[in-house]
Amino acid sequence: MSREIVAGVDGSPESLAAADWAAREALHRGLPLRLAHAWRWEPLDLPLVQDRATQEQAAEAVLREAEATVAGRYPGLALSAEVLPDTPVAALLGAEERAEMLVIGSRGHGAVTGFLLGSYGQQVIAAATRPVVAVRSRDGEPAEPPTGHVVVGQLGSPEDSAAALGFAFATAAARGASVRAVRAWSLPPLYAYSPASMRLADEAGGLVPYEEKALREALSPWRERYPDVSVTEHVELGSAGQVLLSGSGAAQLLVVGRRAKRGAVGPRIGSVAHAALHLAPCPVAVVPQG
Repeated sequence: MSREIVAGVDGSPESLAAADWAAREALHRGLPLRLAHAWRWEPLDLPLVQDRATQEQAAEAVLREAEATVAGRYPGLALSAEVLPDTPVAALLGAEERAEMLVIGSRGHGAVTGFLLGSYGQQVIAAATRPVVAVRSRDGEPAEPPTGHVVVGQLGSPEDSAAALGFAFATAAARGASVRAVRAWSLPPLYAYSPASMRLADEAGGLVPYEEKALREALSPWRERYPDVSVTEHVELGSAGQVLLSGSGAAQLLVVGRRAKRGAVGPRIGSVAHAALHLAPCPVAVVPQG
């Protein structure tokens, strides 16, 4: 089945920045781009509420404006646009079947609406089976430097981080960029040490060499698959969120993995992904782990 990149648009500067980022990524990867705008008729018995035809025309206008902007900037792009008759969350998740990734706009902190990161965006990220890229806007343009590396967080075992590493390497290869692989570690309390873990650390020459070895092993299959991608390894003592954010200032993209968690008030995306999405200055890709 052919793949495409799907970007949610709602007329906001953030969603237009997301559409622009998605267009360039589609060109990098040689994929078509589909712009999606969610609109569902919900009649309300309230004054000043537009009728169905007017609302439908407004939804179509939002989509066509985004389509015209993207088509004008990237004339060689295979582009389509569609109004999806559903809520924003259901619309994007329903578009996943053929999607290589989903792209949404993000304001980071603050009040949010539509596809922007907030209640809708977080639900999409938590439930998606494809990578979701959140793009901030800087004066209507994506907050992304023209050059720079792709930063990816490597946590846990090689299997735990395989999806995030694979996405980061594929993105870097498509862009001709390098990868900066980051592994953060912390000192567990004494009772958490086991004889087996201490033996492994001793065999590696200490805790720092042990963490460095774990990162090398996780990267090994991706170095072999993408031999032309330059890789920098970084291991640092500290919280994963802080370490990743400290190295993302000049990044084209920050890639983090996530395991969906469900809390009392709905889906959760984990502390590392949450910190990256709200505080990273560059676009953030959240990749579901197997």
